[in-house]
Amino acid sequence: MGADILSFIIFLPAAVAFGLMITTKHVETVRNIAFLTTSVTLALVLKIYIEFEPSSGMQFVTNVPWIASYGINYFIGVDGFSLTILMMIAILIPTAYLLLWEGRTKGYWINMLLVQAGVTGTLLALDVILFYFFWEVMLLPIFLMIGIYGFGDKIFTTIKVTIYTMAGSLLMFIAILYLGVAYHNEFGVWSFQYNNLTEITSLTYNQKIWLFLAFLSAFAIKIPIFPLHTWIMETYKNAPTGAVFLLSSIMAKLGVYAIVRFLIPIFPEIYVEFSTWFVFIGLFGLIYFGIAALMQDDIKRMFAYSSASHLSFIAAGIFSLNEYGINGALYLIIAHAIATGALFLLVGLIHDETGYKTIKDLGGLAKGAPIFTTIFAIMLFANVGLPGTNGFVSELLIIFGIYEFNHTLGYISALTVIIGASYMLWMFQRAILQDREGEVLKFRDLKIKEIIGLAPWVFLVFLMGIYPEIFINKFEPTVTHYLNDILQIGATK
Repeated sequence: MGADILSFIIFLPAAVAFGLMITTKHVETVRNIAFLTTSVTLALVLKIYIEFEPSSGMQFVTNVPWIASYGINYFIGVDGFSLTILMMIAILIPTAYLLLWEGRTKGYWINMLLVQAGVTGTLLALDVILFYFFWEVMLLPIFLMIGIYGFGDKIFTTIKVTIYTMAGSLLMFIAILYLGVAYHNEFGVWSFQYNNLTEITSLTYNQKIWLFLAFLSAFAIKIPIFPLHTWIMETYKNAPTGAVFLLSSIMAKLGVYAIVRFLIPIFPEIYVEFSTWFVFIGLFGLIYFGIAALMQDDIKRMFAYSSASHLSFIAAGIFSLNEYGINGALYLIIAHAIATGALFLLVGLIHDETGYKTIKDLGGLAKGAPIFTTIFAIMLFANVGLPGTNGFVSELLIIFGIYEFNHTLGYISALTVIIGASYMLWMFQRAILQDREGEVLKFRDLKIKEIIGLAPWVFLVFLMGIYPEIFINKFEPTVTHYLNDILQIGATK
């Protein structure tokens, strides 16, 4: 299969989705084929992960003309950074299917496949027009899932998230076209390959700032970074469990990925100059969202604020300008995806089984569901960074990185960990452990297939927490390359 293996990984889910759309109406058949498709994709990604040689360069590259007259290429490849996230996507999606197994429709599974194709294409695209194409492709199925399968005021929620994301995408598209024209004016040919766009020297300082902010607006909305976060709370509250899982565990991480992949190499001096501001904004978001989470009674809204808080911490690490912080941020992308993804799926199970999602209406779940409670506790402790879990390693690296960047901000980042532990433990005590007043809730324990689905996640929580070098060694050369060769500020190690 060679270099074409990445294309197969991207388009296999989409091809299967369109095939299922026109060939069968049987939900179980659609679900089973969708699960098989994601399992095949996982096997292919595992093959790439094993064969990948740690280095700063791209591997498994395909670069062929797409719209040749304007220099737009089908240009895809993988390095250590994107490989780690690709492996995360490939593991999380098929195992998540096992927790979403019952009560879904044909359209639900088809949209899940289309999202997987979109996020994988977004991750692997190295031509910014191709990246934009996949960026938009991954959003449409999510809008449909919220609008069709959501709860509460789902139509308003869909409209709000659509307006937010489309506004950011439009600004990014304008910036992409501006860069393409600038490259053409300077070199006489068209190109939208990100490595070619780094060679532009004709842009003024102010132009670079506006272009940087235009790109960042789309990525910051997706993460989200304060103050572009107001869409996330109602979306996570009203969206179906599968959509929330995809938004929080995968799509939000692509906003962080895009900052590293495109903004650092194309606008390195702007990235360095504004780094202090974005570290500060990230830490402010960490505190603000953490305090907001403490005030929530709706468990899905609480986890929405919790997710935003951790993603703000990741953003702070990305802008810390040293290897500790950036490695920690990339590691926390994976750790947060595992822990938060599992928690959202388990909260969805609570809502499906009990009909409740407010903390005050829950309680006493631990008595009848010890396996559920144990796995919930593991993911919760990983989320708050308990030593021995992947969350501890990643958060510690970010704290070291921010301290290296600025001692005062480093102390603040260390103290803010208390906030996350407070609201998580408070929720766990009330919703899971504490006896419920009045009638005891009927809540089943996890089924065998759900335990099988979550087992790899639990294994990764501890493996990543005890042996982080296994994973960090894959993307560390890329981080070193960015710091030494692109930013030219040296790597702290």
